[in-house]
Formats: sequence, structure tokens, C-alpha cells
Amino acid sequence: MTNKIKTLIIDDEPLARQIIRRFLEKWPMIEIADECNDGFEAFKSITQHQPELIFLDIQMPRVNGFELLELLETPPQIIFSTAHDEYALKAFELNAVDYLLKPYNPQRFNQAVEKVVSKLGKGETTGPKLPEKPENKDEELNRVVVKNGSHVEIIPVNDIQYLEAADDYVLIHTSESQFIKQKTMKFYESNLPQSVFVRIHRSFIINIDCIDRIEPYTKDDYQVMLKSGVTVPASRSGYKTLRERLNF
Repeated sequence: MTNKIKTLIIDDEPLARQIIRRFLEKWPMIEIADECNDGFEAFKSITQHQPELIFLDIQMPRVNGFELLELLETPPQIIFSTAHDEYALKAFELNAVDYLLKPYNPQRFNQAVEKVVSKLGKGETTGPKLPEKPENKDEELNRVVVKNGSHVEIIPVNDIQYLEAADDYVLIHTSESQFIKQKTMKFYESNLPQSVFVRIHRSFIINIDCIDRIEPYTKDDYQVMLKSGVTVPASRSGYKTLRERLNF
């Protein structure tokens, strides 16, 4: 391999970034393009530098490592570097190159880098994407991280009025705007707080705290008026679920 591997180091701990930097001194084909303290900085830097490899911590302030990956359409190769072993299974489900558990030694670090060099040498430039299967029920969503142009926004789930299916994407509607996520309705149905969100139609999930009133529309369908003035259709089965949830 003649071209250098453009690389980012993403970790909120300066010492952790320093260790990776020092270990990479033995790898002249690795070019460190930038270092980032959190997912916000990392998203901007990845957009700017288009790296082939990132060393990625998971538990970081503001935007964590997995949330960052959700924002990337074509992620680079990933080596996770973290002090938390409980994310290892999810990391390998993402087809990450390796999972370095802090503290690690140079030998273990070099094994991970060798894997990246091998993959890139074979032309494997596309990195991991998050799987669409539902998350653990014990990890209920309390926020959604979205791209808004070149910026990143964090939406608390209580700010979401409703979600709408749009082909292979989901539109997330708040009182101020709408955002698009490359997830499935099934994902959000399974992972949003079920005490607040109800799927009332194959194409709609609503926040029950935003409901103003419910009216019949046809023999088998209903319409739900939200406090914002938006009208959302409810199927017969969705209306039944809504009645059970609202206890009326």
C-alpha cells in the first residue's frame, strides 16, 4: 500500500488520544488527519477529511460513538477503543474491524491496525452500518440524534410529536421542524417509550401527549387531531391500541 491511511482519533480523554497517537508512530502509513473530543466535533471532521479509518470511543459527552455512526452514510473502517466491555457484541454486529478494551498494550493495538491495513489493501473501504434489529428493551430511547444540514441536533423524545414512514426512511416531526432518519418504523415502535408513543397506522407513530381529539373518518378508519393542528390517520387496529393505551 503506497497511499497513506487518513485517520481520525475520536475520544473525550486526552490521555487516550495521546496513547493512540504514540502507538501509531510505529505505523508510517497512517496519517492522523485530526483528533476529536466528542461526536459533534467528529461529525464535522469526518465530513471535512473523509478518513479511511477512525479510532472511536463509545461513551462520550453530547453524542456517543454509536449515535455518531448513525449519522454517517458511508462510515470508514472502525476500531473501537473503549473502557466498557458491554458494547463488544454490538460493535462486532456492526462489522467493526476490532474492539480495543482499555487499557491495551502495543501488541494488541498493532493486531487491530494490521486488520485495517489488510482490509484496505483488498479494497474494502466501506465500514460498518448500524443493524436495524430492535435494541435491548432496557435501553429505551430517550433522545434521537439527527443531521440538520451540516449540523448535528439532539432531540429529546418528549419533543417528538409524531413519526411518519417515508419509503426507507422515517420523518421525525417536532413543533419546530422535521428530520429524516434512515431507520425503520419497527425500530422506533420497539424502542421509543411505549407509555408515550403509539403506532396508530402502518405509516404513523404518535406522541399521545400531543393528542387534542379523535374523530371517526370512515367506517374502519379514524383521524387523530394533534394540538399543533396536524391530522394523522388511525387504522382500525391502531384506534383499538390507542383506546387501550388511553383507557377509554
